[in-house]
Amino acid sequence: MKISREVKTAILMIVAIALIIFGYNYLKGQNLLDNSKTFYAIYDNVEGLAPDSQVTINGFKVGSVQSIDFADTRGKLLVTFTVDKDFSFSKNSIARIYGGGLLGGKSLSIVPSYEQGATAKSGDTLKGEIDRGIMELVNEELTPMRDKLEAVIVDADSVLTSVGDVLDKNTRQNLRNAIADFTITSRELKGISTSMNGLLQDNEDKLNSTLTNIDVMSENFAKLSDSLSQIKIRPLITNMENMIADFEGIANNLKTGQGTAGKLLNDDQVYVNLERTAKQMELLLQDMRLNPKRYVHFSLFGKRAKEYTPPEESKD
Repeated sequence: MKISREVKTAILMIVAIALIIFGYNYLKGQNLLDNSKTFYAIYDNVEGLAPDSQVTINGFKVGSVQSIDFADTRGKLLVTFTVDKDFSFSKNSIARIYGGGLLGGKSLSIVPSYEQGATAKSGDTLKGEIDRGIMELVNEELTPMRDKLEAVIVDADSVLTSVGDVLDKNTRQNLRNAIADFTITSRELKGISTSMNGLLQDNEDKLNSTLTNIDVMSENFAKLSDSLSQIKIRPLITNMENMIADFEGIANNLKTGQGTAGKLLNDDQVYVNLERTAKQMELLLQDMRLNPKRYVHFSLFGKRAKEYTPPEESKD
């Protein structure tokens, strides 16, 4: 069967149109032979995300960002991206911009949601979020430290100003004198240390002997402790308890006035009698001192004794 020229021309035109469409889409980054899915997400700020940035799920690359355009006149941005892998997730999943390290750029991560809901299809719009990057975290952590550092610098400046005001000419001279005195004291201490070292070296044998004696004394104390531990303590405690009970009985007798000692402490009449007896003894001794001949006399011819006259002190 012979194909006519018109059919051949039509086939060539169809192939040419298909090649043009395929080439145009290929130049735009869209492969018509690919089964990838296209999704969208809207952001207020893309934080430096650029076309051809990778799209990941759990850190695994599944696609790339195709384009970023303005979504409206208010400045919102529409990000178009594709997912090459055959991976299903819910329409409730989140398209999160992350990264932005010291060297790397931003990337787009799909945080899949496995909750009940419709499966995301090509052409759906996912919720967009922005993750805090390393620089944001560093700035957040450094901000309190920066404030504290500024406060420390201000305090240090105030301290230096105060020190400058205090350290006048006389104060600086006093500090120099104090440092000089400290240097002299250090030299003297060094000399004392040298002398002590020499003294210890000269008396090393005596010190060793003393330490040996201390060891012997320690052993003797240990033996004494062992001996004391073998003594029966219970009889001693019983005797002490009996002695304490006896002392308590004596104290009770003294307190209640029983016995001679108790009466001496508690009976006022006994005290009065003792005081009266002491007074009479005092008068008798005084009269013997003033009139000894009345009590001791010797006479060959005899003599009449003088009449007794009470001492002046007894008249009261």
